[in-house]
Amino acid sequence: MQRATLNQLLLDSFRRYNLPDLLWYKAGHTWQEMPTQEFLRSVASLSRALRKFGIAKGDRVAIFSENRPEWHIADLAVLGLGAMTVPIYQAESVERAKFLLEDSAARICFVSGAAQCEKVAAVWPELSKLEKVIAFVPVGDARVGAWESVAGRNVQPQEVENFERAARAVGPDDVASLIYTSGTTGAPKGVLLTQHNFASNVLAVQVLGFSRPDVALSMLPLCHVYERMNSYCYLVYGVPIAYAESIEAVPQNLLEVRPTVMATVPRFFEKFYARLQEQKAKYSPLKRKLFEWTVEVGRKTLPYRLRGQPLPAGLAWRQRLAKWLVYRKIQARLGGRMRLLISGGGPLSAELNEFLQALHVPIYEGYGLTETSPVIAVNAPGRSKIGTVGKPIPRVEVRIAEDGEILTRGPHVMKAYYKREQETRAAMADGWFHTGDIGFLDGEGYLVITDRKRDVIKTSGGKMIAPQAIENRLKASPYIQNAVVVGDGRKYASALVVPNFATLEQFAHDQGINPDSCEALIAHPAVKKLFEDEVGKVNTHLAQFERIKRFAVLSRDFSFTDGELTYTEKLRRRQIEEKYRVLIDSLYPEEPRSMA
Repeated sequence: MQRATLNQLLLDSFRRYNLPDLLWYKAGHTWQEMPTQEFLRSVASLSRALRKFGIAKGDRVAIFSENRPEWHIADLAVLGLGAMTVPIYQAESVERAKFLLEDSAARICFVSGAAQCEKVAAVWPELSKLEKVIAFVPVGDARVGAWESVAGRNVQPQEVENFERAARAVGPDDVASLIYTSGTTGAPKGVLLTQHNFASNVLAVQVLGFSRPDVALSMLPLCHVYERMNSYCYLVYGVPIAYAESIEAVPQNLLEVRPTVMATVPRFFEKFYARLQEQKAKYSPLKRKLFEWTVEVGRKTLPYRLRGQPLPAGLAWRQRLAKWLVYRKIQARLGGRMRLLISGGGPLSAELNEFLQALHVPIYEGYGLTETSPVIAVNAPGRSKIGTVGKPIPRVEVRIAEDGEILTRGPHVMKAYYKREQETRAAMADGWFHTGDIGFLDGEGYLVITDRKRDVIKTSGGKMIAPQAIENRLKASPYIQNAVVVGDGRKYASALVVPNFATLEQFAHDQGINPDSCEALIAHPAVKKLFEDEVGKVNTHLAQFERIKRFAVLSRDFSFTDGELTYTEKLRRRQIEEKYRVLIDSLYPEEPRSMA
């Protein structure tokens, strides 16, 4: 059986659906639509220009941009030549952008606009292989090529046919993309993903049931393999893609686009929950009790809904009432038509998942890595189980090593790490890819992730603590926005806690506390007691050796800009621990202090 390529799947889909609204983007205050044929003409024009520039099979071409139509045009034009795209996050630092461009030996770099252009221009003389920079919009730099000159839409049908012929000739084992890991556990590594890696994932993930009536909102960066693969699914299954203007604009874009599907990360749900808690704190006692009743009704219906089973008559009646009172209002915040909210990129708290799904927020949690294209397992309509990341997708094998590490093999596993033969051999030992994550398969075949192998904390007494599960319990508090558990090599676990300042300020108002700053607020004795109680509630669910003995409350959240989060908002633990080393040391007064 011939193995599929990503190029074949995309081109077959463009012929099958030929959408009038393939891509949606905001121009000023108005949503514009790009039809399939206009998209293909731009791709064919750009592919021809890249060929004239000498780009051929195996060459690397970088895309340094936010999500927009030009991103996908550049991507497919490169893929059609058998070359590799090297995605770079739109807000990447100069130093990291330089590393990615130099390490990949990219010959051409597409930039979104002036901000990205300035970063590349600052290091261009130091990049030995970079020949051209092409900007999607005018940037006022004579050295930079103009998008309109290479990606025109007035091309002959023959040119589109030439592009399709060349793109279909690209083989399944040809590398489609060189994607660098986010570096949460060390230096970023280049991952080589083939045409068939992506194609196999696109075909298998159809367990989610993407179809033509769907509309997708793209909010996560396309430089990340998670959003990238989801976008390929949308394109292959005839689902128009609307690009969110920014992370901050997502709530408004949800109302405008009214999507039916969106891929997101746990942080989205944590913020959504925080906003619900803020609103609930302002309810009257009667309205609060009514809200809690609808949550309880939702919890009772959940086992039936997760398995696609009909509700008993009495419960169905209560659900209809709860829907009229609350659920429809929650759904309205998501645009009113949402049927699939895919959660990935990090662990989602089971408690948070259950709470939101009780309110009919349709969450389907999955799991994967850059090295696995990325999906390994996912929950799907009619076969979903909270507290798990679903069952392995078709043609993907999963087994658990003796030490609890999750191993996988199948067509989704990368070709290799770029220029890292030794690390490739180590990762692929015994024919299985070693994920570095710890977990287990339950009795029904659902995969449960307990922690990242490198994140597991080993106390000085030899006890092993999985921090992510504890952090998720802490974040379930309406007063806690974020948390990091620390304590590797120490006597006990401690935590850095970031408040949800909206609910905390409401608490302060109710208590008659009027601080003049965030620092003064978290230093107030009543607030300190509040957090002691919240941490104490979490501790009641933990083993003695897991319990948080001491904690510190921070006056601000972690951020990408300060190097504390990845662009999918995962914690960079090493950077956080280094930055707050003195504060963490203060949580262990009985131990010698670290040298500054």
